[in-house]
Amino acid sequence: MGTKEKILITALRLFAQDGYEAVSVSRIAGELGMTKGALYKHYKNKRDIYDSIVAHIFQLDAERAKTSKVPEKTFDETPLPFRYTTVEGLKTFMEAQFRYWSEDETACNFRRMLTLEQYRNPELTELYHRAFTSGPLGYTEDLFREIMGRGLWHKGNPRQMAVDFYAPFYLLLSISDAASSEPEKRAAAELFTAHVEGFIEKYASEGEEAADGGDHKS
Repeated sequence: MGTKEKILITALRLFAQDGYEAVSVSRIAGELGMTKGALYKHYKNKRDIYDSIVAHIFQLDAERAKTSKVPEKTFDETPLPFRYTTVEGLKTFMEAQFRYWSEDETACNFRRMLTLEQYRNPELTELYHRAFTSGPLGYTEDLFREIMGRGLWHKGNPRQMAVDFYAPFYLLLSISDAASSEPEKRAAAELFTAHVEGFIEKYASEGEEAADGGDHKS
């Protein structure tokens, strides 16, 4: 692990413990056993560290989306990929998201930092909602609307469907956070997988597989 990455991981761990505002560059450097001057060779200031953390987290999010073959950006930015997303891709992505946000140490610390700051820092409040509430909800609504328009999803209110689909993700992350053992964490993940599978079984059209196979040729 390089020095730049060590700085990011250490800073994020401290931000998750005490909040972004409470942690100084001096404390980050001290935790790493280096001087502030040595740290400034890698990052200009604490804000530069924070910006790098956010960029890293969202880059990983985009990579998971690409691997699952779901849109990497919002519908407003790139609407076309939403029109070719498969139900199976959505399932794969959401399960990968749950594993990442509940198991990865960096991801968990990022969530904890935003949870601490969401009521006292307007900028981080906005980021919290972009990452965990209104952002994913709007993304899921757009996916359902487009999948529905292609006949792969039963007709209904895509906004309400998105709420019903995403709410257990948020709830089970909190349960996983509070779990005191690995079996309890696994149980939360298994509950989420069962939720996703049951939701798709309820709403996916019977012709979904056949339709998915032909969409990219049209």
